[in-house]
Amino acid sequence: MSVINDKFALCRRFCVAPMMDCTDRHERAFLRQFSRRALLYTEMLSTAALLRGDAARLLRFSSREQPVALQLGGNAPDDLAAAAVLVERAGYREVNLNVGCPSDRVQGGNFGACLMKEPGRVAACVAAMSAAVDIPVTVKCRIGVDGRDSDSELFDFIATIAGTGCRTFIVHARIAILKGLTPKQNREIPPLNRERVFRVKQAFPELEIIINGGIDSLAMAADLLGNTDGVMLGREAYGNPWLLSKVDEVFFGEPPRTKTRLEYLGGFLPYVERELRLGTPLHHMTRHMLGLYKGQPGGKRFRRHLSTHGNRRGASLDVLLDAMAIVA
Repeated sequence: MSVINDKFALCRRFCVAPMMDCTDRHERAFLRQFSRRALLYTEMLSTAALLRGDAARLLRFSSREQPVALQLGGNAPDDLAAAAVLVERAGYREVNLNVGCPSDRVQGGNFGACLMKEPGRVAACVAAMSAAVDIPVTVKCRIGVDGRDSDSELFDFIATIAGTGCRTFIVHARIAILKGLTPKQNREIPPLNRERVFRVKQAFPELEIIINGGIDSLAMAADLLGNTDGVMLGREAYGNPWLLSKVDEVFFGEPPRTKTRLEYLGGFLPYVERELRLGTPLHHMTRHMLGLYKGQPGGKRFRRHLSTHGNRRGASLDVLLDAMAIVA
């Protein structure tokens, strides 16, 4: 699959974060209905999985998802470069290096957030990836890790990586605490320090700085654009996909959309039918729809119906149609 040409250049003004077990190809295809302009990120893929596994399956996506970027995890420059080549050939618009994940599994592979302690290694990885591909190579990191929790240490990290030519950094506005906290706790317990991200932008005005972490509304996201170049939403975008229906209007000046939630679901039915014919279980798609009617009449019944019946073996399109009837 080659990179498709459309009228929109790659823009990171509004991004949906890479989230393990969430932002798979079905989720991205579903979210794309709500916003043409948001940049969507894949789940993190490790270099080992790509180079020694079924790369064609792992890299598969549909052109309807574009613009979409892929996040890699790894710590070996040669492996990351080889994986980046596969990413580019598959048609992704950007390859992002994960330097922010705090999970035990990722730490065990010596990548993710623990790499913030080795800026020289990260720089070597980014340089190798950049030399291997033409698409942008970007970095997603934290504002610090464990005891490294100061402006100066973060600035040194950014400067070292920027020295390779990398111009885009996505910064989660919390430190990562690698021992004693789960990944979920690392998203909630370390206090947000957005001002430090703002100071990164002030210190490096030539770089593109995207802020991530704790953004739970479009109003908050729009306000943060006063101090950064872009925003990245994670769990809120996943748990409340309807939020994305206003993104193109609020962040890109496009006319308001008038489609209803039910109309968006109707527009997604051909995708679901096609995937079912290919053997994809229904719940692989419907699990991403559970938050669509968050806070709406019938929303709990809609979620319960999809959760109860969508997971059954051989579940058909009728399950989704019945759920739609509940909220019609």
